[in-house]
Amino acid sequence: MDTLRALEAFVHSVELGSLSGAARALGTTQPTVSKLVAGLERSLGVRLLRRTAAGLSLTEEGQRFHERSRRVLEDYGDAVADAREGIRQPRGLLRVSAPVTLGQRHLNAMALEFLGLYPDIELELVLDDRFVDPLEGRIDVSLRVGGTLPPDLVARRLGSWPRVLVASPDYIASRGNPRKPQDLLSHDYLRYAAGDDGVLLDGPEGPVPVPVRSRYRVNNAVAMLDAVLGGAGISLQPTWMVAELLAQGRLVRVLGRHTGPAQEMHLLYAPRRHQPQRVRVLVDFLAERVAKLPGASAHQAA
Repeated sequence: MDTLRALEAFVHSVELGSLSGAARALGTTQPTVSKLVAGLERSLGVRLLRRTAAGLSLTEEGQRFHERSRRVLEDYGDAVADAREGIRQPRGLLRVSAPVTLGQRHLNAMALEFLGLYPDIELELVLDDRFVDPLEGRIDVSLRVGGTLPPDLVARRLGSWPRVLVASPDYIASRGNPRKPQDLLSHDYLRYAAGDDGVLLDGPEGPVPVPVRSRYRVNNAVAMLDAVLGGAGISLQPTWMVAELLAQGRLVRVLGRHTGPAQEMHLLYAPRRHQPQRVRVLVDFLAERVAKLPGASAHQAA
């Protein structure tokens, strides 16, 4: 039995939902696929698939075997790509996950630049403020902004960006400029919906908790930034998001000697010994470009 071919028949049958779908994907016939899967089941001594009039379903053993089989096929494909990389340019599909605002403000332009450098690569940028599980979402590279780092992925640190208090010039002209952290209590403070009221600032006097309350909370970074630009209040924002707006004068710093907790960025990817060439070039490209985002702290990762 051709074990590799049988694994392909099994995995395609599961993921396409039918033996006929697997046959089309593999360029063969349905009886051939059925024979390959049956041979695989005989060699293992377990039933992997239930075949009913409604379609295919995995047995408990099949569920466990499917995930490992898919990884075996991915590793084989990676090994083939690795062996051939000396004779061709990186090619194939890459799926990248990142937060919405970072994608809109910076990563979209980086993605287009990357595609210009590597014409044989296809790139799918998945923007979601929730962390997309790389296995379930078939994500090759994730850009993580803050949050807990998954223990089963490689995390390449890109750098650190302070959070600073900002407001529009019109808001400051109307409401005045806070001189000390406690002055925030008499201002409109905008924050994200997740988390508690209050803000922790770090300044010359050390950490300063300020129990500000927020009449307006929003769970989207773009909406929050639009609200600040529109004069709705003061907000704590990472410098990668607002450095250019500060330089243009569209926003102004508030309490310039104080900052909030820094925001760190990491690239996450699977810990394979033989990463596909397309993944390696993307990781190196993003590591270089993201580390140069405006407002980074003085002590960046190399």
